Amino acid sequence: MDKLRLIISTILCLLISGGVFLHAESDQVGHVRAELTAESPAIYPGQSFLISLKLKMDDGWHIYWRNPGDAGAPPSIDWKLPPGFSAGEIMWPYPERILLPPLTNFGYEGEVSLLSEITAPLDLKPGDKITLNAVADWLVCKEVCIPEKADLNLTLNIADGKTIPDSPHPEDFTNAKALLPIPAGDWNISGEYNDTVIIFTLTAPDWFDGRLSAVDFFPYDRGVVANSLNPTLAREGQSYQLTISRDMRVHYLPEKLNGILTTPSGWRGPDSEKAMEISVEMKPVNFVADKEGVSNLGIALLFAILGGLILNLMPCVLPVLSLKIFSIINQANQSRRTSVVHGFIFSLGVIVSFWILAGGLLILQAGGQSLGWGFQLQSPAFLVILSSFLFLFALSLLGVFEIGQTIPGRLAQTTREGYPGSFFNGVMATILATRCTAPFMGSALGYSLSQPPVISLLIFTFLGIGMAMPFVILSAFPGLLRFLPKPGQWMETLKHIMGFLLMGTILWLAWVLSLQAGADAVIMLLAALLLLSFGAWLRGRWGNLALGRIKRLTSAAAFAFLITLGLAVGLYGIDRTEKQPGSSDSSIGQGIKWESYSPDRLSELRRSGRIILIDFTAAWCLSCQVNERVAFGSDEVQNKFAELNVAAVKADWTSRDENITRALAAHGRNSVPLYVLYYPGVATPVILPEILTPGIVLKELNSIANQPSAM
Repeated sequence: MDKLRLIISTILCLLISGGVFLHAESDQVGHVRAELTAESPAIYPGQSFLISLKLKMDDGWHIYWRNPGDAGAPPSIDWKLPPGFSAGEIMWPYPERILLPPLTNFGYEGEVSLLSEITAPLDLKPGDKITLNAVADWLVCKEVCIPEKADLNLTLNIADGKTIPDSPHPEDFTNAKALLPIPAGDWNISGEYNDTVIIFTLTAPDWFDGRLSAVDFFPYDRGVVANSLNPTLAREGQSYQLTISRDMRVHYLPEKLNGILTTPSGWRGPDSEKAMEISVEMKPVNFVADKEGVSNLGIALLFAILGGLILNLMPCVLPVLSLKIFSIINQANQSRRTSVVHGFIFSLGVIVSFWILAGGLLILQAGGQSLGWGFQLQSPAFLVILSSFLFLFALSLLGVFEIGQTIPGRLAQTTREGYPGSFFNGVMATILATRCTAPFMGSALGYSLSQPPVISLLIFTFLGIGMAMPFVILSAFPGLLRFLPKPGQWMETLKHIMGFLLMGTILWLAWVLSLQAGADAVIMLLAALLLLSFGAWLRGRWGNLALGRIKRLTSAAAFAFLITLGLAVGLYGIDRTEKQPGSSDSSIGQGIKWESYSPDRLSELRRSGRIILIDFTAAWCLSCQVNERVAFGSDEVQNKFAELNVAAVKADWTSRDENITRALAAHGRNSVPLYVLYYPGVATPVILPEILTPGIVLKELNSIANQPSAM
């Protein structure tokens, strides 16, 4: 009933959205607080400037993107401007998926800023004031949807050219612009489709050294994709294939598909812009007849079987293999036919266990959980949690304590006779195997969960077949048991080696954490691991089944407490030490010798006849830091700077330097980033794009180098 009520209320609200609205003199309207702000309190005649409609929703309420998804309506702004002024379209930040089963909507929760560009006429009189009026309306939803409306106004000064207005809140506009999709640029994107899916092939540029772990697609048009199904991503070399389910209720697909792609990995590397605008020509294709796709799937299934076979070689599984085969043979009274049936039923238990595992993970994925490995490695909190649990695995392999030391015995005691017993033995073998093989399952899980659900389930099935295959073969040919390696001291040595390998993995994770959150976060992680090691020692020392029940329960409680405390310490360290946007690595661009900006130094460099690049930046400007890493951190760019003797000047606006404010205003700007490139002997500089790549910088520098006056 709740779902039906939500759908009906949405439809009714849409039908009456042109009728009764809430009106208020203040900025607070119903469940949304609305406010108009300007990037600068003053404007110049004939120039454009940005206005933000900031909407702050009550907790639990949301508004919609330009394509609202399954239901809803986007906000709109009706500008009432003075004569001669004109307003551009809304600049839409990238949305998030809002799940209200059975609906999936695209929109915003919390707070959002909708930017619009306003252009002023040339005949404004400096010193006067102008007032901008706007009627903004939106649909805000929770369990019900309510159309709301606000009359807003904003008064701005007309600058006289002598007084340089200082932006009251540049960070707000910088953050808002960082949420806008960037152009596809150097990314090469092609599209294909059939009756059920759309596939984008995304080829990364040569300078891109990151790795995409998850990608989502938000089309501009409704009725294109199945909104409730998340896209799946698969990597092939430098390219990625994004598979998107089509909306089966709509058979028409436009020849060119427009929308935005989002990724937590960043389209220009870590901490860069998360959204990219695309316009892709679509080609029909029959994916089933794609021989290369069939070949790739065959290879994946082959490796899945081999991976399942390898699981049987792990120390926890190898002795179980012989014991369970002997159990099956004994139950069958030495009859080969019956023992083979028991072997197949045992294998069915293994495969069903893998199906349950796959189904659970796919449900999490369908519910919006991101299961990509690379994506989680970009989260400092996930690094702390992963390091902690790998550390516990390593301590267990090294013999400090035993993970699940009471499980094998209890499961063994519940083994039953007959076919149900064989099936249960297969389930038990899988449980015992995963207890030892958890560190080795990551690659198989990561690959399978990057595929469509049917392919994922198929890969898990072949993993189960690979693990169960020796049981079937040995049940049919018990004489082969004599060729199996005998359990012995070598297995204990192998366990210890695996423990040290896991310690090496933790060392690498700590290094990644230091890059993301700083050295202090690593110190807190080490403190967390110390607490975990003490808890593991207590569990190993007093958790043995031979000891009394009180001691075992006390050790278990202490173990759980110290694990919780350790994780809390590690995560607290992230909260306290995580880098803020703009705390860039000082090594970035170290091949370019930067000098600080000043008007006198700029004049001196202009007289010298050198090529000059001025980087207007700030520590809180995310795009600035990414540009430094991607463009100025490139070896080719650094070599070109040295070859042409480019004077690199950094105008750091973090502390609102007045000289830099005037320099920005001289170029018609009051925000960063801004990149100004001076030709030798040419008065008018070149303004580079706000989103830089090595190719853009090199192209401009090469064009300058080819000018006769450049050298």
